[in-house]
Amino acid sequence: MPDLTEYKCPACGGAMEFNSKLQKMKCPYCDTEMEVEEFQELHSQANTSDSTNQWTKEETAGIHIYICESCGGQIAADGSTGASACPFCGSPVIMSGQFSDDLKPNYIIPFKLDKKEAKAAYQKHLQGKNFLPGIFRSENHIDEIKGIYVPFWLFDTDATADMKFNGERIRTWTSGDTEYTEHEFYQAQRTGEIRFSHVPADGSKKMDDILMESIEPYDFSEAVPFQSAYLAGYLANRYDVSAKERLKRARERILRSTEISFEETVQGYHSVTTQDSHITLHNTSSVYALYPVWLLNTTWKNEKYTFAMNGQTGKMVGDLPFDKQAFWKYVATRGILIGTILSALTCILRLL
Repeated sequence: MPDLTEYKCPACGGAMEFNSKLQKMKCPYCDTEMEVEEFQELHSQANTSDSTNQWTKEETAGIHIYICESCGGQIAADGSTGASACPFCGSPVIMSGQFSDDLKPNYIIPFKLDKKEAKAAYQKHLQGKNFLPGIFRSENHIDEIKGIYVPFWLFDTDATADMKFNGERIRTWTSGDTEYTEHEFYQAQRTGEIRFSHVPADGSKKMDDILMESIEPYDFSEAVPFQSAYLAGYLANRYDVSAKERLKRARERILRSTEISFEETVQGYHSVTTQDSHITLHNTSSVYALYPVWLLNTTWKNEKYTFAMNGQTGKMVGDLPFDKQAFWKYVATRGILIGTILSALTCILRLL
């Protein structure tokens, strides 16, 4: 098993890390700060003009692959990362080798939020949950919290649509003692084109698609050309689902977004339904990017709970245990309250 390689601080020799607050490389020992580009050039680990878009030997020299024996997750990490547990299932991981022939990411969105902010977001996520078991907050503890760059395929495409809608208008009026209701039906047609840019679809089999979509959106305007120095202090999951395989899920999202966008232009009706829809996608292309995610694994009553936070925006999602007794107590209390109100109203009406 190869030794870990660190990004050495040029001043004191300590392990440099990417600081999400400063958006720079910083040594935690002597506080030396360097711009990512400057540090990358110093260590000869980036060649952004590489037209083949493949990893260089210098870039892969400090990056290793760890494989989780429990869930099979493949995690790429630089030498300064202590890969003591799998961010997906919390189990120990082992290093299996380097990845030298994989497609190099085109872009990366650097972490903007650190571990402390991820923990704070988790605690905030627990607040205001009426049916969360009361002792969960005190008994529950974070088993593992890891910052990980998740692989995403980003799709650009043009959607051309020809759609027909049925619209209904309802008019009600009263004449004498009779109430009339009139239903008018119309047909509307919409044609046009929408340009979609950087539609994400995660490229990892180990990541839950719904979980990853739930922490969107990401601001792609803050993406930068990939440089391996950004991995310092974090883990990075390499893709194991191709762009061709991921296009299907991205296509579903694009088609639905197109239908919603066109339907929203049909206004002035009480109800609108889609009668016919023809949408074609063309000029489709994709790029490979790494997006920042904080993963938190917790255990309570022998059950594991996984939470994810957008490492750029701070949006936190995750499932929580459900207190059934608290729920039924709530329902019963509301039922008694409603029953009391109805009884009181009945008594009042009888007195009138």
